[in-house]
This record gives sequence, structure tokens and C-alpha cells, in this order.
Amino acid sequence: MNAIDTTLHASPRFPLRRLLALAVAPLCLLVPAAQAAESLRFGLNWLPQAEMCGFYQAQASGLYQKAGLDVELVPGGPDRNIPLQVAAGDLQLGMGSSFTTLNMVQRDIPARTVAAFLQKDPQTLVAHAGQGVETLEDLKGRPIMVAKFSQTEFWQFLKQRYGFSDSQLRPYAYSSVPFLADPRAVQQGYITEDAHLLGKELKEPPVSILLADYGYDNYATTVFALDSYIGAHRDVVARFVAASRQGWNECAAGDYEPAMRATLAANPEHGEALYHFKIKQMRERGLIDSGDAAVQGPGAMSDARWESFFETMSAAGVYRTDLDYRRAYTLEFVSSGAAMAAQER
Repeated sequence: MNAIDTTLHASPRFPLRRLLALAVAPLCLLVPAAQAAESLRFGLNWLPQAEMCGFYQAQASGLYQKAGLDVELVPGGPDRNIPLQVAAGDLQLGMGSSFTTLNMVQRDIPARTVAAFLQKDPQTLVAHAGQGVETLEDLKGRPIMVAKFSQTEFWQFLKQRYGFSDSQLRPYAYSSVPFLADPRAVQQGYITEDAHLLGKELKEPPVSILLADYGYDNYATTVFALDSYIGAHRDVVARFVAASRQGWNECAAGDYEPAMRATLAANPEHGEALYHFKIKQMRERGLIDSGDAAVQGPGAMSDARWESFFETMSAAGVYRTDLDYRRAYTLEFVSSGAAMAAQER
């Protein structure tokens, strides 16, 4: 997922999971056919790709339409700043991460995350095989190529939690050439891409260390909106989240073909082989259905995890320690009560 910073500055996984996933399926809110569909623009944080599967699944399968919504999925890119577009009213909803609304709140822009569809951030550090790298601790002290915006995000976690140092930082230019040319090189990556994109150029698959497995609990592929929009369109937000949850449920354990076809139509350069690889990684590593989602279904969040993430990042100096982080999210649309209300309407 070659994303840049957009903040302001079946499987045979086990029967219980499948039963929990099925519980999410009827969440889509049906509206009378005569009622006009509510239009909204949802800004994606990068070009269409498999990490956005649930949204394209909900679109291609008609789940948004059944929920009485006319949703436009607006691709992101290097020239897009999704939080600014949401703040300006050009987009009603945006895709981000835990950082997105925390950054907005710290800048006195009232916005909240309403759902999180990747429980594990795909962020990795990737190294060559045969270089003595097996765990995150093995990278302490080694030079690592990290992008500027990443230095204000996951790098701060590594410094705070694992004692990494800025002296390790090397420039990252969004090119695999420096990494492939130096067997000692280490760079940032994504678990959904590393082995497929870098592995084909190497004699052995690279070593990908998923930071989420080491306590990096940033929510990824989130949905956020301004407080003002949520307050005035609470039912619309609820229907969007419910339909998206159903789409993500199908991506986690069902037929994701509609999403793949829609994604490739919007971004042909993505490629079908890469799409299948990404979905396989997301399923096998529990990116969608682990954590809070293991019990509450796709999109789930918890107070405890937001508190833990904020404490780590504020201790690292990313946020003011007196910032009211609770203003950056709401559990209203992903709680069990919200699911019951969705079914009753």
C-alpha cells in the first residue's frame, strides 16, 4: 500500500470467527424504495487497492444502495489531503488512521473516527534474508530507510517502546532500488506487499516484521468525519458504517470478486495477482478480524486501545499529554447496541 501521509501537517480461520462474521451481515439498513438516496463522498487515502476491499465490495454488491445511500468513492493520491478536504466540506467522510483524527483534534478541528476496518496496521520493517534479522529487536541500531511522514508516526513508537534512535534513520525515496542493491539494507514496507513486490526480485523472500505484532496498535483504514456532519447526519453515518461492515465481512471470509473487479477497473495498474496476494495476507494475519473485531465484527474499536495508543504516542511527544484523545473517536456506530439498532430500523 504505497500510501503517503494524509493527516494534517474464510479464511478457514475458526468457526467462531465465521459465526461472529455472519452476525454482522444483516447490519445494512434498508430504506423504502420511494425514498431518495442520500448522496455522500467518501475520500480514500490512496489509489484504489485491496486494502480498501470492504468499501468497494459494499459499492459493487449494492450494499450502499440497499442502505439508501448514493456513495462516491473518491480516490486519493499524492496531491490529496483527505483531512483538509473533509474539513472543507468537499468530502463528507474520509479514510485515515488513529493518527488522523488525533492530529485534527490537536489542531482544534473537531472530527471523530467512527469505524476502523484494519485492526492491524500493515506497516512493516523489511530486511533481506540471511542478515541475522528475525525479530524487531534485531533491527535496533541498524540503519533503516524511513519516509519523512513515517518518522512522525510509527518511528516514534519504535523510539518510545523499543529504544530505536534517530541516528538509524536513512532517506526513503519510495523506490525499491536502494533496498535491492544492498543486502544489508532495511526499509519500511507493508505486509500486504513485501513478499510479492520485493520477493520477486530476490533469491529468497524478504524478512517482513509486522509492527502490529509488537504492540503498534494504530487503527488503519478508518472512517472519520467532522463532528458537525456526524451530528447532522447521524443516520447516514450509521447506514454507511453498517453497509461497509458487511462489505468488509465478505472481504474477510467470503467472495471478494466484486470488490476486486471494481478496484481494478478504477486502478488497472494494481493487478489481479497482487490483489489476491493482499487479501491472502490480510486473512492469514488477521488484519481485518483480529483485535476488537474478533468479538464485535469488522470496524470495531475500543476505549482501551485508543487510550493505550494515545499514551504511547503522547509519551513519545507526538501529542500534548493533556489532549482529550476521547474527542478523536466515537464507539456509537460500531458497538453492539448500534448493530441492534441497525437491524431494528
